[in-house]
Order: sequence, then C-alpha cells, then structure tokens
Amino acid sequence: MTGFREEIRAWLREQLEGEFAHARGLGGPGREHEGHEVRLAWERRLGEAAWTCLGWPRRYGGRDASLADQVAFHEEYARADAPARVGHIGEGLIGPTIIDFGTEEQRRRFLPPIRRGRELWCQGYSEPEAGSDLAGVRTRARQEGGEWVLTGQKTWTSLAHVADWCFVLARTEPGSRRHAGLSYLLVPMDQPGVEVRPIVQLTGTSEFNEVFFDGARTAAGNVLGAPGEGWRVAMATLGYERGASTLGQQIGFQREFDRVVETARRTGAAEDPVLRDRLVRSWLELRIMRLNALRTMTSLSAGTPGPEASIAKLYWSEWHRRLGELAQAVQGRAGLVTDGPPYELNDLQRLYLFSRADTIYAGSSEIQRNIIAERTLGLPKG
Repeated sequence: MTGFREEIRAWLREQLEGEFAHARGLGGPGREHEGHEVRLAWERRLGEAAWTCLGWPRRYGGRDASLADQVAFHEEYARADAPARVGHIGEGLIGPTIIDFGTEEQRRRFLPPIRRGRELWCQGYSEPEAGSDLAGVRTRARQEGGEWVLTGQKTWTSLAHVADWCFVLARTEPGSRRHAGLSYLLVPMDQPGVEVRPIVQLTGTSEFNEVFFDGARTAAGNVLGAPGEGWRVAMATLGYERGASTLGQQIGFQREFDRVVETARRTGAAEDPVLRDRLVRSWLELRIMRLNALRTMTSLSAGTPGPEASIAKLYWSEWHRRLGELAQAVQGRAGLVTDGPPYELNDLQRLYLFSRADTIYAGSSEIQRNIIAERTLGLPKG
C-alpha cells in the first residue's frame, strides 16, 4: 500500500501545483457554492487519470482496489487539501447500487458517465412529512405507456440544482403502506415537470434544495431492482454512504479540530479548565472515531453494508456538532459577530452553523439509534 500512497501523493502534488492550484480547498459542507465549474473540471481530470471509482470492478471501469487502497486514496486526497468532489453521490452511492442491483443495460448506460465525471447525481429520499421516517414517502409514480410518471415533492436534496439525474424513492403501488409498494427510480432532472428550489441555510448558502415533480417522466426501464422492492435497494444505498471515504472525512475533521485548538490558544480559552477538558475529550473522541471506522471497514469488506454502519454515522455527526459548539465557545463574544463587509462567516462560525444539520441529514440520530437497537442489538421495537 505504501507504493500506492506514493503514487497518489505524486499525482495530486503535480496536479494541485499546476493547472488546478487555485482549486485547493474549494467546496465542502456549507461551501458547496465555491468554484463549481473548476471542481467539475477537476472531477473530469480525476476520471481521465482513473482516480475515480477505485473500488468498482474493473469490468465497470474501476480499479478493483482493495478497501485498504481506497482508504489510502481518501486520506491522501484530504491531506492534499484537494477540492471537494462534485461527483461523490454518483461514485459513492448510486454507482455501487447500480453495480449490485442494476441490469447490464443499466450498468452500461449509467456507470461510464459517473466514472468520467460527465453526469452528476442527487438523492431523492426525504420529503416534508417523510424525513427521518423515510418509509412514509408520498411521492407517487405510475406507469403510462413506456414511462413512469412522477408526482410529489422531495426536500433537503443535496446538489439538486447542479445534478443531471436523481435516484428517487417513490410509491408505485396504489394503496400500499410503509416499506411495501416502493420503487427506486432513476429520473433525469433536465425536463418539464421538475422544479428545483434552493433552500437558504443558516450559513447563507444553498446546497440543499426542494424538488417538485409534476408529471416528470422517466423510461420504464429506469427502475433499479424490481418494482415494489425499492426499500431494500434504498437501504443498501444508505450503507454505501458510510464507506471508505469516511476515513478521508476524518482528516478534514482533524484540520477543523486543530483550527479550534489554535483559536483557543490565541484567545486564552485554552486556559479555562472546563474548555480545556472539552478540547481533550474532543481529541480523544476523534481517535475513537478512527478506530471505529476501521472496524466498520472490516465488516464492509465482507459484502453489502449492514445496519452496523449506522454506528459510524451516529458517532461522527454527534461529535462534529459538539465540535461546532466548541468552536463558538473558544471564540468567545467575537464569535457572535462577523468582521465587517461583506459580512461573511469565518471558518469556525460556518462550522458551528452547518454542523447543526449533521445529526439530521443522511439519517437523523434518532433513527440511527433505532436501527442500531433493532437490527444490530436485536432489541424489540418500542
């Protein structure tokens, strides 16, 4: 793996000191508005050099990389401060789902554009009355001729405003309830009947969106798995979301933590015994997070991810939200105001505000605890 790491480092160093030097550090949570075009060009450069979709089988354009090599890539990518990926939903979520549940025709159609950075995806799961309780989705789809026709609303849809396709969980069996009667549809975004409305967040940015389907259409063959089996496919997708990239995510967390410590020393907050204790606890919990992630990777290597992946999501999101609170605390009163025109947030203020969403998106903490209790520990449903 050492040689593989060196290969990654050398390539990233060359690219990020050349044409894409100005792309370093662009994007990320709360900053997805930054440099979209240059990050899209970067995504395509990654694809040209075969640095996307490393874990995919070679026959579908990947490298068949081991889990250890995938972890190495994500860690080195984060250490290089490379721009936040714009194709991560395609590569990390829908791509593996299509590989496992799709037909060969679907794989030939959808996988190559994802690998090359030519088509971007978003996730159509949450709805105004079906967020944490995803089984309550109301978006409907009916077959009409050779197409599915969709009506309904999705919300908190990350990057829908730049996506070419959306994978949509919709109710396709009239009268069905809960997990039954759902289907997993692949829907083009650029068409009549699809409206995207950005949601302005606390950070002032808008990477989340509402998506309205009013007679939107997709081909009858664009259903992943069999009609009515959407819940099983959707749960597999959520498992992939917590894969090898989480180790790279933790490099970013370490960078944020170091910035909090630096600020605490500068402001004198590190001399406060209570704040110092919180800093130490945060450092220890970050180390535990890495160990737990490595343990989770071991179970992932055995096959399709299971409910134990919820432990990782619960842990990092709760930790990161606490880090945001700590970031505000070490700034003191200065953290309550912006510096002046154009009144942009500093990094720690942005961390605090955006991290409030961490325990909600990608499965709320309450739902993660239910999954762990029922599916991992075998406890009865309460």
